[in-house]
Amino acid sequence: MLVTIPNDYRPIEDEDFMNTQQMEYFRQKLLRWQRELLREAGETLSSLSAGGISEADMTDRASVETDRALELRTRDRARKLISKIDQAVERIENGSYGYCEETGEPIGLRRLEARPIATLTIEAQERHERMERVHRDD
Repeated sequence: MLVTIPNDYRPIEDEDFMNTQQMEYFRQKLLRWQRELLREAGETLSSLSAGGISEADMTDRASVETDRALELRTRDRARKLISKIDQAVERIENGSYGYCEETGEPIGLRRLEARPIATLTIEAQERHERMERVHRDD
């Protein structure tokens, strides 16, 4: 279902949570973010395929190789982020977007504005991180 929303629309707490306008707002936000990540990935590919490392000096060569490795790690993180964006768009389509995977409670507009791929409320996320720390220390 396509919903037209004004360009200056921002979700507010007074509205019904995850009404059609809010869903469309977050869908558009996620898709813009995804397009930007894909554009940056394309730029990285073209710069990496532009040629080999031609620096004769060993220090310069090492610096270029380090820069390339960092760029590839950044692109790998972007690839994982694109996957999470795809999952968020899928949740919008099936109507579960904006609700905590763990508790079923609304995640909250402020959290979704800051992290539109969030799947947990702040409280559930904090519990999850505490459990990870406990198990990591074992």
